[in-house]
Amino acid sequence: MATQLPDFMLIFVISCLGFISLCKPILGFIKWVWVMFLRPPKNLKHHYGSWAIVTGCTDGIGTALAFQLASKGLNLVLVGRNPLKLAATADAIREKFGAQVETRNVVIDLAKTSGEEISKTVEDAIEGLDIGVLVNNAGLAYEGARFLHEVDSEVAESIIKVNIVAATWITKAVVPIMAKKKKGAIFNVGSGSYGGFCSYPLYTIYAATKAYLTMFSRSINLEYKKTGIDIQCQIPLFVATKMTKFKRSSLFIPSAEMFSKASLR
Repeated sequence: MATQLPDFMLIFVISCLGFISLCKPILGFIKWVWVMFLRPPKNLKHHYGSWAIVTGCTDGIGTALAFQLASKGLNLVLVGRNPLKLAATADAIREKFGAQVETRNVVIDLAKTSGEEISKTVEDAIEGLDIGVLVNNAGLAYEGARFLHEVDSEVAESIIKVNIVAATWITKAVVPIMAKKKKGAIFNVGSGSYGGFCSYPLYTIYAATKAYLTMFSRSINLEYKKTGIDIQCQIPLFVATKMTKFKRSSLFIPSAEMFSKASLR
């Protein structure tokens, strides 16, 4: 009887440790299901503020995100380089949502403007506004696969300026407003070309700029965590847009509208 008791205790202790170690992945899976499928979305206007900034809003994901934000009742600061396309996007939003959504257009060529000038332009445009959400969506990539030495110098510089410099300086312009009121959300659109675990040859510069955006998002999220600013970098794979050349959505390739709904949720 005396020898059976220690054996029982040993089995009991090992079983408890096994149960505890099993609980962690199970709870993690339950949390993932809750976050991805069951948790109700935030009221962005109430939780963060009444205005959202969207860069690269005249095509693809950017346009879809602008419409989704407008559907949530947020007013929009639309940032782009083409005044005609910006005006068309703003008119389409007003036509759909009427007077309940205000829009402001900021015309700026992110590929040809210095970081400080970008920041100053954005600061002037949003002065006095209750900025709650920033969407850094503007992005460039070169057409077709290229070895590094084959990429045109001007194209390479434009990709770096739009994907890295512009996103950084626009964030720098907006963060003080959010930090002052202790709330805000910054959403950077990354790319599946950088997943952190594989290389992406022949699109090296583009993938590297998206790697920067991922690390930039992670790091400033920790910097401003205690100020009430939520910062994330979402990493879509293929989405049916002009940039990816996919014209139709499918089971594995969502449309820009499908992606925008999921991303805001």
